[in-house]
Amino acid sequence: MKKNSIKYWPKDEKPREKLLRDGEHTLSDAQLLAILLRTGTKGESAVDLAMEIMNKFKSFRNMSHINLKKWEEIKGLGEAKICQIKAAIEIGRRMQEQVLKEKRIKIKNPEDAVKFILPRMRDLKFEIFKVLHLDAKNRIFEMSEIEQGTINQANPIIRNIFQKAIENFSCCLICVHNHPSGDPQPSQEDIEFTNQLKKSGEILGIKVLDHIIIGDNSYYSFASNRQSSFKVSSNE
Repeated sequence: MKKNSIKYWPKDEKPREKLLRDGEHTLSDAQLLAILLRTGTKGESAVDLAMEIMNKFKSFRNMSHINLKKWEEIKGLGEAKICQIKAAIEIGRRMQEQVLKEKRIKIKNPEDAVKFILPRMRDLKFEIFKVLHLDAKNRIFEMSEIEQGTINQANPIIRNIFQKAIENFSCCLICVHNHPSGDPQPSQEDIEFTNQLKKSGEILGIKVLDHIIIGDNSYYSFASNRQSSFKVSSNE
């Protein structure tokens, strides 16, 4: 066993012991990552390996959308370790989303919706289409994913969107999809789809408040840009 193994470290410096003694909030990003990794490689500890990963990717956010080939460039990272890291990051995302849903955040304008959905969608390398389900007071109580598309195109089915809305007894909807290119400006297909979406909502009596396109830390709101007659309700 190499002497740089965490096993031989003073107890005060071991990540697990520090977590149990002082709490997880006291650990650095590399120390938290080392606990997930559990073991390092020949000649380096789990913390050394974690620091190498942090130096390469800089942040957990970056790790969430890095493709597998980039991960495999790091010596000592097999599929099991990569899966452990990506699973932990996804758990963190879902916990955040669950907390926000439980708070029943009220949507007063497109910016409120973007704050809720942007962390999930800004870094994706493929298009997905999500629907925020709102109650009569414009509070988010559910989020559903309709369809995952290719890197260039998502083709959400309007019937499925409203089927989900009916199943959830949704009063209002905000539809969101991303552009992996980072440019949120709508295509002609986006505009035509939005018009069809609005008309379908009117027929079914379910308000479609907005259709938002997420780019790289930017967004396009059809409601804000008045390319549709969507209006965010002021219900109290």
